[in-house]
Amino acid sequence: MTMPVNYDSLRETMSMPNPHFPIKAHRTRFDQSGIVMFPHHWHEHLEFLFIESGEAIIECGSTPIHAQPGDLIVVNSNELHYGFSLTSEVVYYCMISDISLLHSGSVDAAETKFIAPISQNRLLFRNLIRGDEATNACMRALIGELQNREFGYELAIKSELYRLMTYLLRGHVATVLTKDEYAERMKNVERFEPVFRCIAERYMEELSVELLSGISGLSRYHFSRLFKELTGRTVTEYVTAMRLDKADHLLRTTKLTVSEIAAETGFNDIYYFSRTFKKHKLVSPSRVRAT
Repeated sequence: MTMPVNYDSLRETMSMPNPHFPIKAHRTRFDQSGIVMFPHHWHEHLEFLFIESGEAIIECGSTPIHAQPGDLIVVNSNELHYGFSLTSEVVYYCMISDISLLHSGSVDAAETKFIAPISQNRLLFRNLIRGDEATNACMRALIGELQNREFGYELAIKSELYRLMTYLLRGHVATVLTKDEYAERMKNVERFEPVFRCIAERYMEELSVELLSGISGLSRYHFSRLFKELTGRTVTEYVTAMRLDKADHLLRTTKLTVSEIAAETGFNDIYYFSRTFKKHKLVSPSRVRAT
């Protein structure tokens, strides 16, 4: 029996507890190594992952990051990201904010030089921030204010968010895009959205580069180059990773046998499935099934 996949897109629609004050934070814990903490997705908000304990691979765009305790991971707007646990315990804080929270009521130097380029995704921050205690202290203050919500916390949050942006601008800018470069980036993100949707819906099938490049309207060469640039993987590597993520989910949530799950996720050879699963997940399918 084929399990339906209802993924419209890898773009995540972000809800906020208070749409008029668009920022939120939560603490997340995983108690097993070798599992997907969150699948590939992107959204228009800035996201900050502050690692409290454990180690994980956090992939931002085409860059895999070996995240460790004390690291701050910055996910830029519209940046594809993914998380995979490496240790038996991973604890991190996730803070998500709409940069519109910092817009000025009138046009001023801060707005035109910094806030507008950040909100337009033309100013991109470095993904990994390690050993910057001032930035970490700012993150802790923001998390504390969002958790405690004492009187005047909105002012404190805006103040700390401006401080965080200042630290990032002074020491952690990766790229400043021109308007033309930004337009090209967004054109590629939009062009590849139906490709990712096709893979999400048909990952169990044999998907050729010719088919997917046709969906994008690009030549095979340009499609392969841009796909690798956006995801950090070849098409084969990306489809394999998605199949393994689905298999991991089915192992944990259904009573299907390992052989049935292998067939369900596009692996015709149970032995190849088991080897590939263990290579990428660092644990065998039968071990996952036993947990």
